[in-house]
Amino acid sequence: MARFANLRRISSLDPVADHEEIMRISAGLEFPWDYQKSLEMALFRTYCVPTISGLLERTGEFERRPQKRYDDTAILMAELVEHGYDSPRGREALRVVNRQHGRYDISNDDMLYVLSTFIFDPIEWLLRYGWRPLTRTEQLAGFHFYRAVGARMGIREIPSDYDEFLAFKTAYEQEHFVFAPSNRRIGQYTLDLFCSWYPSAVRPAVARAVVAMLDPAMVRAFGFAKPRAWVSAAGRRALRLRAFVVRRLPVRKTLKLTSAPNRTYPGYPRGYRPSDLGATSSTAR
Repeated sequence: MARFANLRRISSLDPVADHEEIMRISAGLEFPWDYQKSLEMALFRTYCVPTISGLLERTGEFERRPQKRYDDTAILMAELVEHGYDSPRGREALRVVNRQHGRYDISNDDMLYVLSTFIFDPIEWLLRYGWRPLTRTEQLAGFHFYRAVGARMGIREIPSDYDEFLAFKTAYEQEHFVFAPSNRRIGQYTLDLFCSWYPSAVRPAVARAVVAMLDPAMVRAFGFAKPRAWVSAAGRRALRLRAFVVRRLPVRKTLKLTSAPNRTYPGYPRGYRPSDLGATSSTAR
């Protein structure tokens, strides 16, 4: 029963009024690894949209310093979850995000779509691979959390209904997931980044495993070779085995959000502020 202490706390909260606390518990205590991996795949998913991949290719960030761009995004989002979007650190993180986005001409629909992946991709991942699925309270809390973040980013016409936003995401993917050379190049830069985290001897296997985790529409949009069925099946079994083990571990009591290891800012958050992140920071120079 101790394993479900956080869940009991979540169940006592309101998904509208308490969405920040629910997100902090879910992402920082219950599923830190799963949230990290699901959001990695969520960002990967957005590169299947040619207008998004084309913009990213023009910035050159993925070609020159993909690890820094990955760490900036991960840490800024973690700041919002750990401290709250209206806290001093949260507002500072949002200023960095808005400054970066403000440098480019990004359509509102593309911004809406990216925002939707932060809500719905972790839900889908945890349904498949989590040690338990997210409850309806957690799902709605994620929706209200990122809807509030999106409003502070100046994103317009964010659906006020959970199911309406999910329908938007599904329709957007059906219309905009098409192959483009920029998809392939940004997808390959990202795949190479994921592989770089492992010894060179196993990187080919890592690449096959990552592609095997993509759904068929993503594989086609990237122009990747279709993965072998046995590789996909083995990856799913490994993740479910991990969930079986994690379910039997003691409940986590220390947040793992901004303190998660990263390769660009050693020891973060000690000695760093959110304003130190981003392409115009002193670290970047």
